[in-house]
Amino acid sequence: MPDVMFTGPEGRLEGRYHQSKEEHAPIALILHPHPQYGGTMNHKVVFTLFHVFVNRGFSVLRFNTRGVGRSQGRFDNGMGELSDAAAALDWLQTMNADAKSCWIAGYSFGAWIGMQLLMRRPEIDCFVSVAPPANSYDFGFLAPCPSSGLIVGAEKDEVVPLVDIQKLVARLSLQKGITVESRTIKGANHFFHDTLDKLAVDVDKYVAKCLINPPGRATSNKEP
Repeated sequence: MPDVMFTGPEGRLEGRYHQSKEEHAPIALILHPHPQYGGTMNHKVVFTLFHVFVNRGFSVLRFNTRGVGRSQGRFDNGMGELSDAAAALDWLQTMNADAKSCWIAGYSFGAWIGMQLLMRRPEIDCFVSVAPPANSYDFGFLAPCPSSGLIVGAEKDEVVPLVDIQKLVARLSLQKGITVESRTIKGANHFFHDTLDKLAVDVDKYVAKCLINPPGRATSNKEP
């Protein structure tokens, strides 16, 4: 799992990259939680998601947004981090020009960034959002949500109440052309202490199913 450095909007960005040995392997970009609360690419939830995709034969990149670890720049309240994510996806696609599909996965703040990137990049086929902060960030931009995906909530989340995640799922599930599935990890708190294995199993089952039977996509145009 080599360390990589690539160019972002405000300088170099630091990442960890796994190159699949499979021809035309799918790709996945993993986004970390809020950097001002200790979020980095080495967070255990990010690490767990990373290895779910590695084990399913993907080429996978996780990285530090600006100002985190060895990544240059300063925290930018989400706008700059979204630009960093776009640069990371560009790099990942350059390394895998013939990838058969493209996924994005994010945890907490990273889920919010990932869903915004989803609206801007029509090549993203599917998403995984873990504990999306629906209580503290506006997800109204998902109108409509352009791709199918999985939203995972924690039963005992003390940061993002499960009811707020369920409301987000219900709203997205009304849209035509896509399927938004949800899972609740029993006994889990926001940080998934002692429940990472359960999280990995549920995400892995979803990824495996979608590789066999790709889910639907909305027919309307995404944002430019």
